[in-house]
Formats: sequence, C-alpha cells, structure tokens
Amino acid sequence: MPRGRYSLYDPYDGTPLGDEHFHCAPGASGWRYTARTTAPDGTATGSVDLTIDHLGRPVRLELHAAGWQVRGAALDGITWVRSDPTGEQAREGNARAQGFTGTSPAFLIATTRLLGPPPTQAPQRLRLVALTRPVLAPRTLDQAWRRTGEDTHEADTGPLRVVNYQVSDLETGDRGEVHLAGDVVLAAPGVELEELDTPPNSLDA
Repeated sequence: MPRGRYSLYDPYDGTPLGDEHFHCAPGASGWRYTARTTAPDGTATGSVDLTIDHLGRPVRLELHAAGWQVRGAALDGITWVRSDPTGEQAREGNARAQGFTGTSPAFLIATTRLLGPPPTQAPQRLRLVALTRPVLAPRTLDQAWRRTGEDTHEADTGPLRVVNYQVSDLETGDRGEVHLAGDVVLAAPGVELEELDTPPNSLDA
C-alpha cells in the first residue's frame, strides 16, 4: 500500500498550494485512494476519498475543502451532491461524463483507467467533471489523452516503469505531460511526488 506526499502548486505561476498526504491500494472492486490536504503552512484544508472500479469508473467519491463537500459516483453518467457542512445549500448535479477530475493526483490515475488497454497512441477524448479547489464548484470539460511511451525511472525503492501521457484541454488548447508509475503520479502539471514510502502497485497502465 503506497504512502507518500505530493506537493501541489499553481501550474501557471508556480505558487505553492500545499501538500497532499496519501495512501492507495487495489481492492476487490478496483482501486481506492485516500488523502488529507494541507496548506503550505501545514494547516489542514480538506480530504480526498476516491474508489474506482476496474474500468476506472467512480464507485464513490467524497471531497472536503473550504467548508464544502462533494459526494459523487457513476450514475446515469456522473452524479454528485455539493453542499455546505449543514446541508442547507445542497445541490445535486448530473452530467453525461465519464469521470471526475480536479486538483488531486488521484484523478489522473483514475482517468488513465478510463482509457483502457493501450493498443494505440492515438488521442482519446474524455468528458470529465472538474471539481476545483477551494470551493469544489463543478465544471464539465473535455480532454484528449495520448499515451506517448514509457521509460524507467530509478528510485530508492528500485527501478520504476513509468508511463507517459500528453493531456490536452480541448477548450483552451493547454497541454501538459503526466508521468505515472503504477498507481503513483511522479509528475504532472501542478503536481510533484515528494515522498514515497513503498513501491507503487502495478495497475497495468
């Protein structure tokens, strides 16, 4: 069960956003990721709890940030409820999308599972619901993911097989590189892996 810490920052200007202290593991139904998030000064800012099935579909999502919470799952597309702690401002949403995305590196792992086996390097288009910190307001967007190859990365725990992707925002044209080793993100826009206690699990990415 990998445990570690990601540093998060603004991918445009490099402003530090804090850390995400995580652990993740495969299970009978798929894969689960849990984390707590902290500000740059160490103050607690929220949490992430995501379970996906073996195809990458969200079985259960629960996010907390800035006094807001979102619970969601794959149901008639993607369905979620966003609310304040009292529930007085609860709003349900639904979109014909394939999964969620957001600040957490967990969403990058989940998205690669939605792509399925890698028979081709042609871009694959995905519609996702973005839940962006700090207020977790939902926004539907389209991305194109293209597997660009793989290589080996030397780490303290031994050689890691790294799979590389190019991700494009189809609305803005922005592109970024995502580098994954099993169920751990080594680097991505706004994300750097800082600590890893045990080797990643292989998800046959």
